[in-house]
This record gives sequence, structure tokens and C-alpha cells, in this order.
Amino acid sequence: TANMFLVGAEIGATTSLFPFTKAHVPYLHATHRGPIALAAETIASSPGPHNLLRADEGAHYDKVIEIDLSTLEPHVNGPMTPDLSTPLSLFRETVKANNWPETLGAGLIGSCTNSSYQDMTRAESLVKQATAAGLQPKADFFITPGSEQVRATLERDETLSTFNDAGGVILANACGPCIGQWTRTDGVEKGTENAIFTSYNRNFRGRNDGNVKTMNFLASPELVTAMAYGGSTTFNPMTDAIPLPNGGEFRFNPPQGRDLPSTGFAQGNPEFLPTPGKADASVEVQVDPNSTRLALLEPFAPFPQSELEGLRVLVKVKGQCTTDTISAAGPWLKYKGHLPNIAENTLIGAINAETGETNVVYDVNDTESRSNGMGIPALAKKWKEQGKEWLVVAEHNYGEGSAREHAALQPRYLGGRIILSKSFARIHETNLKKQGVVPLTFANEADYDKMAACDEVRTEGLLDVLNSGGQGEVTLVVKTKSGEEIRVATKHTLSKDQCAFVLAGSALNLLAAKAGKGAAA
Repeated sequence: TANMFLVGAEIGATTSLFPFTKAHVPYLHATHRGPIALAAETIASSPGPHNLLRADEGAHYDKVIEIDLSTLEPHVNGPMTPDLSTPLSLFRETVKANNWPETLGAGLIGSCTNSSYQDMTRAESLVKQATAAGLQPKADFFITPGSEQVRATLERDETLSTFNDAGGVILANACGPCIGQWTRTDGVEKGTENAIFTSYNRNFRGRNDGNVKTMNFLASPELVTAMAYGGSTTFNPMTDAIPLPNGGEFRFNPPQGRDLPSTGFAQGNPEFLPTPGKADASVEVQVDPNSTRLALLEPFAPFPQSELEGLRVLVKVKGQCTTDTISAAGPWLKYKGHLPNIAENTLIGAINAETGETNVVYDVNDTESRSNGMGIPALAKKWKEQGKEWLVVAEHNYGEGSAREHAALQPRYLGGRIILSKSFARIHETNLKKQGVVPLTFANEADYDKMAACDEVRTEGLLDVLNSGGQGEVTLVVKTKSGEEIRVATKHTLSKDQCAFVLAGSALNLLAAKAGKGAAA
């Protein structure tokens, strides 16, 4: 269930619920939560409407999907999106039909998803089979334990030594290659097309190694492990054999894992545990003004008590625009505590719909920029310095991927006030509202084609929507570069609370104001 919770975000699920079952009891005890297990058992067995650990009687759902587990087979998702799914039995012919790379460069398992004790011991069982047959992985093999508790337990139970002895590389309990913190040493240069298999939950273009030509195929840890031994994207461990050095052949048996460690979980390094005690409000946080990695945040200005006028379209984005596109990770992560510095990567992965270029925009009001172009964050900074606010025009599912708040924080810091798209990833849409950025969708998607970079935009009805707690709609009045004025009808999902966020300048502003009133009272 934990893995389903984690990947639910990939389809926009902000919350996933499972009923309490007997299988939860031993897990809670094994993770030192015995009192919770006892309380849950008591609640789960109680009748009445207050039992929150099971579905309400007579509950109705928008959609019910029944899955016959006996008919399922392993699937591979990708490349470049988690949404492209192919049954393993059809993957070989899909690789050949699309001319995808057949040589597998690396197999990576773990990180936050598919990294439980059970996941890792199932992968371990395959490694033991292959090692007993005298085989080593043909592709580089990397393992990221899901937590310090899991890592320490795997180390104690000698699972990590099994991976190590087979040639695997144990990485830190962190995001690591999943978020781009991976310096490859296998000779694959940037711009070279290649394939990797991972058990991660996201595989967007350029995400793992900074190479937009790397094709990341998502699969279970067991499948990734077996593929690393096969060394080819066309290998099917359910049907294919691997040649042995002595002339024979080896076939994997189905993996076997342990649900829970027989002697309980090891605690691991206690320094990773939260420290007790409450925060001391009298403590002053001092940050070196010359630091490149930390900078104190300045509150955003409240929304003006007027319509927005003089907005400019910073960029019209073509195609997929993920949170990786908006706020790249990898080497940029060292600047997460320094908003001005990390804002230098804002939308650097976005494709200009009018030119097909990545991270290149043109300021029609500036001779040099109109001729030579400039980076998207550079133009945003320039307009911010000139006091010009802006908006982004985008296509479907804007902001899909990681719930990366910097992808909302950075545009707001640089002067972004509106994101206008055909649709939003739900979590990112919420993050925008929390930072005081207004997410709007086209009422008529054909209007996307009528807009262009540097168009001048003003709002009609936005102030009324905000002041009424979300009632009404917003129209954008767009003055194109030719001087034509068009009206673009939009839709919004602003709630009463979210309108308050925008009016205050951000959710943090609103919370601080409420805390101040409480202290004064």
C-alpha cells in the first residue's frame, strides 16, 4: 500500500486511503508502534459511523475499478513519462518498433518508492540466484535503501553485502539519482541516447543524469534487478535465459522476499531521529549575507486591491512542462535555501512553442533580445527589475511530477502572477495558490493558439473572485503584438481559503498575520 500511496501523486491523487487489515498489525509492531496497532484493532472492530478505518456503509464512488490480480503481468513505463505503460510480454517488440536503445546502461532500485525491506529482499533473492550461477550484472547496478531504518536492517541481515559482493553500489538513503544527483562514470556523454531501468516513480526527460537523451524505463525492483543481469532492454526475465560462461544457460526463478525482518527493524543512526523539545521563538536565525546557499525569505507583497494590468506573456510553453522543467533539481539542489540563486533555473527546461527552442525567449521591446534571444529566467529577472509582472501560457497537465514547492515559489519571486494552461497537475495547482500565483485554465482550449510571447494582458473579474471567496470567473483581455485585442475566457478552482492566500500575498503571509493577531490578543 505504501508504494501505491507514493505513486498516486503521479496521477494527481493528493490522498490515498486503504482500509485497515490484519496485515497492518505485525508491521506496526515491527516498527515499534505496538500501541497504535492495539488501538487500530479496537477501532477497526467497532461498529458505527465513528470507525474511520473502514469504508462507510453504503458509500458511493465516482468510479470503481476491479483488478483480477491473477491476470496481471509486469509492466514497464516510459520513456520520458510515467504514463506510457507497456506489458513486459510486449516490451521487446515495442523497443524494436520505436528504435529505442537495446543496450541497458544501468539498473537502479530504491529511493523513496519501491525501497521497503520486502522490496529489497525480493531483489536480493534474484541476486543470490545469479551469483550462485556465476553471473554478475551486465549493467551498472545501484541500490538506494528507503530509509535509515531499512538500510540498517538490510546491513544487519547481510542483504547489502549480497548486493555489494555482486558488484552493486550502495547509495545514501536519499533522493540521489531519482532527483538528478548522479554523476555517471560509465562513459555516457551528454547528448548520447541510452537506456536505464529504475524502480523510481518519475522518469521525465533529463531528470536522472541531466542528459535529455537518457531513456528511463520504470519497473519494479525485481524486474530492474533482473534486467541489470540481462543487460538489454529486450530481455524478458520471465521467458528468456542468460548464457553462462560454461556454455549452459540460466533462468531466474520467481523472486522471494521477506515481509518483515524476523528480529525486527534495526534503529540505525539515532542522529537522524528528530530532536525533542519545542522551538524557541527567541532564537535569532543568523545567515551569512555572502552565503550562496542560504538566504532569508522576504514576504511577498499582498495582492493589489485592483485588477492586474500590464502583465506580459513571459513564454508560451509547448508540450510537457513538469516541475522538473520549472525548477530543475540535480546540481541546483544546493541552492534550495537561497531563493534568488535557485530562481536562476526557472523554466530552463521549457520549450518555446513559437520557436521550438528550449530556454530561449525574445523580448520584442528590446532590440538585442529581439534579435538574439535570452534565457527564460534572465528575461523574468529583467522584467522584475523594470517592475513588469508576467504570466506563463502552457498546455496540459502543467506542473506534473514532484510536489516541488520551488516550482511555484520561483515564478512568484521573479514576478509571475498568473499561470494560464489547458490543465494543471492538481498538487502543483495548489502550490501555486499557496504562493499567491493565480492558476487559470482556458475555457476554450483553442485560445491557446491565439496567444504569444510578450502579449500584454490585463484581468477582468479577478479582484471580485478573490474578494468573494471564489465566486465568478476571470476574463483575460489580451493585446497582441499586432495591436489586436482579444478576450480569453478562463476557469479557476480557487476556494475561499485559497483566495485569502492570494490576497495576503502567500499562505505564509496569511498564517503570519493570523499568528500575530493571536499573540496580540
